[in-house]
Amino acid sequence: MKIIKTNLQDVVMVETDVHGDHRGFFTESYTKEKFHEAGITNDFIQDNHSLSVEPGVLRGMHYQRNPKAQTKLVRVTSGAIYDVLVDMRKGSPTYGKWEGYILSEYNHRQLLVPKGFAHGFCTITGNVNVQYKVDESYSPEHDAGIAFDDPDIGIEWPMTNVILSGKDEKHPRLNDAVHDFVWEGDSQ
Repeated sequence: MKIIKTNLQDVVMVETDVHGDHRGFFTESYTKEKFHEAGITNDFIQDNHSLSVEPGVLRGMHYQRNPKAQTKLVRVTSGAIYDVLVDMRKGSPTYGKWEGYILSEYNHRQLLVPKGFAHGFCTITGNVNVQYKVDESYSPEHDAGIAFDDPDIGIEWPMTNVILSGKDEKHPRLNDAVHDFVWEGDSQ
């Protein structure tokens, strides 16, 4: 297993060992002991799965407020996405910064999204299956988001005509969002 640091403080990309031959491939997408040895010690309690049928579906930018904030471990099992994170932790060296990553069924990469980050993705193929682990249950009272097109952040999405939910069309800008995330120092 390989851990790749990103430009965002505390965000890492995970590459598990993939064994392939003429029949296909095999990988251990999550092995608690191996992840713990690599410093990812979250207690994941739930697996989620979404299907986006069309290219250009944009889901985001989502987070849960404290005390129900979530760390996510995101992967794509079919298709490809442009996965984006925004650091919302006051005091972080990367506060208000964003970075995007390609996750696909072909690169087998997984993205660790720490608490305090807004997360979203745009499908770049059709029939995309995204699966992710979380370390806190969904809480409607703590569910929140920021605008995917906040000009102060300036995310460069791969598509201009995106398909949004009604909820995702109404998120506030980062400066107007309710949250109390504070950076606690380098955890990686």
